Amino acid sequence: MASTRSSAPTRSSESTRRVPTWAVIAVLSVCGTFVSLQQTLIIPIIGDLPKLFHTTPSTASWLITATLLTSAVAMPTVSRLADMFGKRRMMVICLILIIVGSLLGAVGTSLPLVIIARALQGFSTALIPVGISIMRDELPKAKVPAAVALMSATLGIGGAIGLPLGGFLYAQSSYHALFWLSAAAGVVLLVAILKLVTESLIKTPGRFDVLGALIISIALTCFLLAVSKGGSWGWGSSSVLGLFAAFVVLLVLWVPYELKIREPLIDLRTSARRPVLITNIATVLIGFAMFGQMLAVTQLLTMPTSTGYGYGFTPMQAGLAMLPGGTLMVFLAPVSATITNRFGAKTTLVSGAVIMGLGYIGLVFMIGTLFTLILGTILVSAGLALAYAAMPTLIMRAVPMTETASANGLNALLRSVGTSSASAAVAAVLASMTMTAGGIAMPAVGAFKFIFWISAISALIGASVGAFLPKHRADLEESFDPGAEYDTNDIRKERAQHGGAVDTTHLVTIRATQRAKEKQEKEALSR
Repeated sequence: MASTRSSAPTRSSESTRRVPTWAVIAVLSVCGTFVSLQQTLIIPIIGDLPKLFHTTPSTASWLITATLLTSAVAMPTVSRLADMFGKRRMMVICLILIIVGSLLGAVGTSLPLVIIARALQGFSTALIPVGISIMRDELPKAKVPAAVALMSATLGIGGAIGLPLGGFLYAQSSYHALFWLSAAAGVVLLVAILKLVTESLIKTPGRFDVLGALIISIALTCFLLAVSKGGSWGWGSSSVLGLFAAFVVLLVLWVPYELKIREPLIDLRTSARRPVLITNIATVLIGFAMFGQMLAVTQLLTMPTSTGYGYGFTPMQAGLAMLPGGTLMVFLAPVSATITNRFGAKTTLVSGAVIMGLGYIGLVFMIGTLFTLILGTILVSAGLALAYAAMPTLIMRAVPMTETASANGLNALLRSVGTSSASAAVAAVLASMTMTAGGIAMPAVGAFKFIFWISAISALIGASVGAFLPKHRADLEESFDPGAEYDTNDIRKERAQHGGAVDTTHLVTIRATQRAKEKQEKEALSR
């Protein structure tokens, strides 16, 4: 049977509360900062983790890997559940899990307990696609591009703040302070969402695809585990090759299954629409390019001066040096929204990716002085702000309103695939291109230049891919469903019966009748 979202989108019975638009935008945007903090607060103490937990560096790295794996599972699953049962509800559940995880880390002293804590914090990544979906559902259409741009930009400011803040708290107290901060921030955000954000009126009741979620979760776990552990386990080891093989096999099984069932976890036919597919491909490439800066520049700043190119910064100082770029991302949010409104999100994405590529090329030649190095990171951050702001908008203009969270969740997941792959690539390059300084093997300056080159190429290829996006109207004026022009023939016929647009009220009537008819037929057969 062909895969279709047969369940009718319904409107919640919850009454709409009068909350200022700016307050909703502010609360949801802060989610971006909160998500970044979960990822970056722990970075300054990575070097001390083996000593803190009396273990090997490979074992301690599970504190990073656990969050990565949970994020990969959470994004598609939570996003689909949000479309079905309520977006605010799923944000609340995720925040509760994050708070519980943060409290476990705050009081935990054993490595297994803290790994569980970090795994629960991984649910934070699902807040971004679900929050963006709420913006589409609840905000005035004219404000959606700017709101989405701001939420995307806060990811950058959170990443920039997390490094110096994490280093400061660890130096003043202990690693427990990092978890206490996350718990406190989670509680504040939870209260704010409960008070200021109403439940989205657009829902798609139906059956959750448990088997599909299980298969893709295991597949993603295999892939990301192989990518994150390839450096320490060996890229040619049987474990890593076996994980990659398992990922391919599971993916081959999952795709036809998702195409066959009536209510899939991810509607692959929607994902195959030209604008969605092209945006997702560009997302992987730009996500790869983004992480090249975060990892390489930070490590470059913290390398000892004895290397001849390092600056000898502490993690806190390195974070402060990266702060201008992260701050600029927030200030560029209205700029990206203006470009999107006037020229379309395609122009915003391509422009951002090109600026990123030029910034990385500049970084190759700007390593010599701190000023020029920071200038290069600012240019890359500016391009990233534009590109990241455009991605959700491009997705939302090509999918039905009832699949907004699911589609954004897949896009966010693919961004994570890009950043995870970049992390592995950066680690491999730094380990393979070394020099000796003070009798110790360290990355050579050529390694950092090589990373900047491959990041530039990735960003520019992403821009080239984005150039194939179809032109869209610059605004969001479509009456009911921005994905209308990509509908299948049966949905087009349904639209034609109702004046060219499918109102949610019509859908409720039509599809509720269809479901009742199907139920009667099943009951008749059972008799």
